[in-house]
Amino acid sequence: MALSSSELRERLKTFSKCVCDGARLMVGQGDYEAYAAHIRRTHADQEPMSERDFFRNRENARFGVGNRSGFRCC
Repeated sequence: MALSSSELRERLKTFSKCVCDGARLMVGQGDYEAYAAHIRRTHADQEPMSERDFFRNRENARFGVGNRSGFRCC
């Protein structure tokens, strides 16, 4: 079964998003859209962080900012 060019383009787009999301997770950067959807779905009383605040939060968690034990990733 041959795929049309639009079907192939859509599959490649989906695949590349999965690869990029996986790479971000490997370096401690989650998917903001998934985070925001989760907050809206399961914590309706809370407003999700802005994308900028989310990025900063993930970076701080990754590098141990504010952790008294001094943990750092690298």
